[in-house]
Amino acid sequence: MTTTPAPGLPPVAAEVAAGALDLLPARLRKRVDGALAKVPGWPVEALPDGVRVRVDEDTSVTLRVTGGVVARGADAVCGCLLAPACLHRAAVLSSAPLAEAPSDPPDEAPDDLSPDASQAVSPDVPPGASTAAPPTGTTGPTGTTGTAPPPEIALTPAQTAAIATLRTAATAVLVTGVTGAGAVHRAELLHAAHSGRLAGLPLPAAAAVRIARRLGEARSDDPAFRLSELTAELAGLLDLLRRPAEAATPARRAYQPAKPLRLYGLFTEPVVTASGYAGATAYGIAPDGTTHTVSDIAPGQADRAIQAAGTPLPGGCALALRAWGDGGSVILTSPTVSPDGRIGGGSRVRSVRATGAQWHEPPLDALWQRPPADQLSAALDWLARPAETRPAGGDLLFLRGTVTALGFQVDGGPVLRLLAPDERPELAYAENLRLLADRPGLALRLVARVAADRPGGVQALAASWEGHDGERVRADLGLWRLNRSHIPAVPAVPAAAAECPAPASRPGPPALPVELDLLRRAVDRAVAGGRAVTAASADGELPRRLGSVGLTTGAECARSLAETAADRRHDALGRLLPADPEAFAAAWLAAAVYTTAAARSLLPAAWSGPPAAAGSSCATGAAGERSRTE
Repeated sequence: MTTTPAPGLPPVAAEVAAGALDLLPARLRKRVDGALAKVPGWPVEALPDGVRVRVDEDTSVTLRVTGGVVARGADAVCGCLLAPACLHRAAVLSSAPLAEAPSDPPDEAPDDLSPDASQAVSPDVPPGASTAAPPTGTTGPTGTTGTAPPPEIALTPAQTAAIATLRTAATAVLVTGVTGAGAVHRAELLHAAHSGRLAGLPLPAAAAVRIARRLGEARSDDPAFRLSELTAELAGLLDLLRRPAEAATPARRAYQPAKPLRLYGLFTEPVVTASGYAGATAYGIAPDGTTHTVSDIAPGQADRAIQAAGTPLPGGCALALRAWGDGGSVILTSPTVSPDGRIGGGSRVRSVRATGAQWHEPPLDALWQRPPADQLSAALDWLARPAETRPAGGDLLFLRGTVTALGFQVDGGPVLRLLAPDERPELAYAENLRLLADRPGLALRLVARVAADRPGGVQALAASWEGHDGERVRADLGLWRLNRSHIPAVPAVPAAAAECPAPASRPGPPALPVELDLLRRAVDRAVAGGRAVTAASADGELPRRLGSVGLTTGAECARSLAETAADRRHDALGRLLPADPEAFAAAWLAAAVYTTAAARSLLPAAWSGPPAAAGSSCATGAAGERSRTE
């Protein structure tokens, strides 16, 4: 059964959503998933301090907000006789988006909203790759690369109990799978997250909330849902819980006063999350090449992302985020800066406009001079680091190349597919990428984000090309809706290009070994369908195939995953023993971490291969065209 999210519901604190189900008797808890399917049909009426959801003529649920969030259980009131232990209240609260942790200072965007901090999306989290380090004793693509055992620390009894609760809740989701995880599983995750936050485990608590959000996206058929992202979140949480030292790390690092900064605007990205937040993040580069970001993110929908792009930079210069990202420059005095490069909006900061730079001018031009494979390696390393230690913009790629019939031909690199980071119709990504793809021969500079789970593509964020009369066009692909007049007709193909090989003979986008992709699919399939589906769909030939291409550790991971999924032993009397969910979760985690590590190792090599007929007249002609346009 699938549902669609009710429109207009405000974000709800995780503990409030979880607590609503706790009040229900057992007979009603079994009916929650059915009630969730009805919520989208209940009219939502705006109130000065919240919303009213009309269940029928005699019953309504009122949600009152504080700071845009339903922060307390008392702020959700149903008019029926069973309230607050009623199905109406529980269904409405379970259908609403989950709010971020309330500890975020007003000058900062929540940790998992910044596109460079995790995704989603819909950047709840950076898409596509697990942040988990390989478990102790696991191995890399072709040999041992196990990490040292995590350091021993003294956990409080509350922390020990919270870690056990978080592990149990995450394992239950994995064993059941997305198709079987309903409102009760989601509530257990949220309870575990709340216990972890109270015990001083903010990182695993935040990860559990993100997983609960992903489950909500899956149930509602949200187009922002990506199974690979849920896989990465589950792997990251389960692995983090194995390492108490990291699990107890503070979630946020304070903004500190910094010296005056001159920042050259790079681009602006719209941000829309499943948790009911939206806004924009602008990226800028200091003269030394350090990336900084300025964000305006608050409760809202996709239309707020467009509006937030017009928010002025802090300090009074009246330069909008979008204008700064589109070739502007600013000098900040007395700024506050976080260790990952985010600029705060403290009362002491002052800003003045300065002369900006185009992408082909210093200091921005240096970003496009690094070999693509080196950039990819650095971005994959960034994704492998814990989210709280990632500097801003570490997952960005700066690529030059040409649009072709097969995709985007990167100079000195492969042919890539250009992917839309967010396919919501309110954002212009998909439409703009279709227009660019319709101009074979167009030379582009791109800012893109690595998509580790889709090795043949990158998420295109911004682009620049030569427009009519030789002027440079620079577009934030999620904000600016292009039309054909913005993209000039491509000049006639030079005569030398007649000797180029036919498109069918040129290599396509890079790909990892098909055997590794099969293992990745098995890992994703376990998340989608749970232990039962994993056992039923296990490929007995996969371990052999992995071993035959030298991926011996992957073969062991595939074998262990299949065995633990199907392991149902009997006692001496022939009775079926209970399944061991912990063993299945451990085998799945090893396989998930292995596929991420293997891709991180093998993908840069795939990018390093010759793109097409190196040294041929085709390559020479294309290079000549780009040299004239850039």
